[in-house]
Amino acid sequence: MNFSSLGLAPELLQAIDACGYTEMTPVQEQAIVPARRGKDILANAQTGTGKTAAFALPILQQMIDKPRTEPSKSPQALILTPTRELAEQLAETIGAYAQFLPLSVTAVYGGVKLGGQERKLKAGVDILIATPGRLMEHITQCNVELSCAEFVVLDEADRMLDMGFIDAVGTIFQHVAKKRQTLLFSATISPAVNELAHKILHNHQEVRVAKQNATADTVQHVVYPVDERSKIDLFMDLLTQHNWFQILVFTSTKEQADRLLSDLKLHKVTAAVCHGDKSQGSRRRALADFKAGDIQVLIATEVAARGLDIQGLEFVLNFNLPYLAEDYVHRIGRAGRAGNQGQAISFVSREEERTLDNIERLIGARIKRIFQPGFEVSSRDSLIKSVAKKQRPNRTNKSSQKKAEQAKPSAGATHKPKKPTTPKSKKAAPKKAKKNKK
Repeated sequence: MNFSSLGLAPELLQAIDACGYTEMTPVQEQAIVPARRGKDILANAQTGTGKTAAFALPILQQMIDKPRTEPSKSPQALILTPTRELAEQLAETIGAYAQFLPLSVTAVYGGVKLGGQERKLKAGVDILIATPGRLMEHITQCNVELSCAEFVVLDEADRMLDMGFIDAVGTIFQHVAKKRQTLLFSATISPAVNELAHKILHNHQEVRVAKQNATADTVQHVVYPVDERSKIDLFMDLLTQHNWFQILVFTSTKEQADRLLSDLKLHKVTAAVCHGDKSQGSRRRALADFKAGDIQVLIATEVAARGLDIQGLEFVLNFNLPYLAEDYVHRIGRAGRAGNQGQAISFVSREEERTLDNIERLIGARIKRIFQPGFEVSSRDSLIKSVAKKQRPNRTNKSSQKKAEQAKPSAGATHKPKKPTTPKSKKAAPKKAKKNKK
């Protein structure tokens, strides 16, 4: 289905054409028409499926259809998103959709000073993109008025809940217009997301374009079993063997990310890191250098799993598996976007095998194992069998020892030998008779 069939304003069609869009994705086909009619939406869609256009285009069209009659300091549309990177990405993308419209788009997020953002907010903005924490700061300092925000979007709602923004989101919704349209987009639909949806949506329409917690069909999954201490050596071997370039690597903690960066620098591999302790400017430079091909490896923690949109990215590596199986889906969603092929590679130590089991149950498939020569580790099943085999004799010995201890007389007790008694059983009598016969 083409965008031209939607009857959008010429300015929007011109922008869509400039962005290189022609055919709509499934989530766009299902969400744009009801959203344009003013319906609340609960959409379950994977990352990289074109969901930004699915909520931005119908909002922009409604803003064109019903322009403001008088200026207002309150944004007309508010989009909440969990991370700085995603806020920047949304501002860039939605700005491209609105490039031929007299509308201003601004993003506010943490990691930078409030002053510059405050000036933009007080000057007036039409579409405001914000992370919940930073928006709460601006609300507290009376830098922004939200009473005229008649379009509200929660993007990556599940991630916002995971990051503990539920209270902030609830407070923000007390400040927006009572009569509003609300669109909730989430990569996964959990009980918490469903509960939130019932609180903030009214007579909503559900849009589901993918299996719950599913991964993109364009992504190939592989696992390399390896000891934790050997992961960096395996990584260097595979970099050389497969000539991977522009590979996004995820670690579970900032400390792991910094340690990996140091190891890669020792091996003369160009790399940069992106995590919560880095300034926004540093993170922006790291991403820009990676996109430009100036560095080979970009290392990131969970904070970047939703916010990075790197066109043509083919390889994502889980140097350490995420603590939550759901985060695996979000991490590997960086590869294989918009129909492109991608590969999700995971290094799994024996300590991480239970997490791997959870991931396989979540995605509903067993992930292919590749055993790299020189890095083999025994499987968990064989380890359990060998341990069990060693423990069996020990259990028998302990049992025999216990019986022997029970048979021993207590300390100080005298034990007189008993006189032999004549057997009374019928079995004993024939034996005695045979003996006498002989």
